[in-house]
Amino acid sequence: MTSAAPSELPYDPTAPLTPSGNLRRRLIVSRITQGMAVAAAFIAVAALAIVVFDVVKSGASVLSIDFLIKDPSQYGVGGGIRSTIIGSAIIVGLGAVIAVPIGVLIAIYMTEFARPGSRIAGLLRMGLDLLQGVPSIVIGIFILGLITEPRHQDTGFAGSVALAIIMLPLVARSAQEVLRLVPSPLREASDALGVDRWRSIITVVLPTGLGGIVTGSILAVARAAGETAPLLVNDSTAAPHLTFNPFGPMPNVPVQILTASEALNPAGFATAWGAALVLLVLILIANVGARFLLARSRRKLTG
Repeated sequence: MTSAAPSELPYDPTAPLTPSGNLRRRLIVSRITQGMAVAAAFIAVAALAIVVFDVVKSGASVLSIDFLIKDPSQYGVGGGIRSTIIGSAIIVGLGAVIAVPIGVLIAIYMTEFARPGSRIAGLLRMGLDLLQGVPSIVIGIFILGLITEPRHQDTGFAGSVALAIIMLPLVARSAQEVLRLVPSPLREASDALGVDRWRSIITVVLPTGLGGIVTGSILAVARAAGETAPLLVNDSTAAPHLTFNPFGPMPNVPVQILTASEALNPAGFATAWGAALVLLVLILIANVGARFLLARSRRKLTG
């Protein structure tokens, strides 16, 4: 039996590849998809640039030392934003105190204790994903019925709880990803020395991933600091003067922006734009700084 010549074979593996009709069609589809992705990214960046430019253009003229260190007037027109910045910081900080420990504990369970394919871990993962997609106004209304309505009073604490719910899935998911980057040999060395599992987590795993956990928490705080709906629903009667009692109405930036913009005069609009610019700058600084720290922490863990 004689073998066929290479030219008579149905397929020659040594021959160079030539584009067929199917390959050309795939290349065209790939280029179209790539172009659509680039266009979508450009549209997103352009929209952000337009918003930032508009806020800076309208609010830059209001910024001054007096604007940052004086309290607002009774109706949010004129004055400054000192009390509202401090009030927002207290509300967001209290929300972070609630969300960060719970989120880190959830991440520890899912990465250190849950078995592969665990049903409880799967339910937690799905619950976090669903919670991350819930609109903030829905969370605000839930807290309104749970805390604000029974007390018959708006409180900064209710706003903090709502923001904590918004932060929770972000903290848990980011902490989970960071803990997964902790090298396994560190855990194995700790187990080989006979160290208890909980002590190994506290003294080895958490310190190694602490930088990434802190960075993820900062990103969650920056995300919650820009939310307005929960505060408008649960703390909209805040007085303009400064108070440190979270269980009563507390001044905050979103409510001041709404109050000033509804004053229907140029001074009110100027105050609203100035407060929006300050809030935007603070959130931008937190996001950029947190992402820089996150990249640095990942390089440290994977390097």
